[in-house]
Amino acid sequence: MFPSISLAQETGLAVLFVAALVWVLGLGHMLWDSRFHHPEPGVFDGLPAIPVQRTSAAHPMESVELTEAEQQAFAGLIRTFPLR
Repeated sequence: MFPSISLAQETGLAVLFVAALVWVLGLGHMLWDSRFHHPEPGVFDGLPAIPVQRTSAAHPMESVELTEAEQQAFAGLIRTFPLR
């Protein structure tokens, strides 16, 4: 093929080209699947994206006592959220 390189070098170049082509095709296939493949709900049984919330009794520094005014302000804030 190339007059300036040996047959072994040509073979190595061909193998390298094929490996790069397979890698690019595999990467494209992986990206295509992740973009357009949407499994049915409940099919994925892996770890949850957000861990469950621990109870306030888990650690004393994870709970805060609110004053009456803070409780009323929080209740007023919650009432402003639109319901679905």
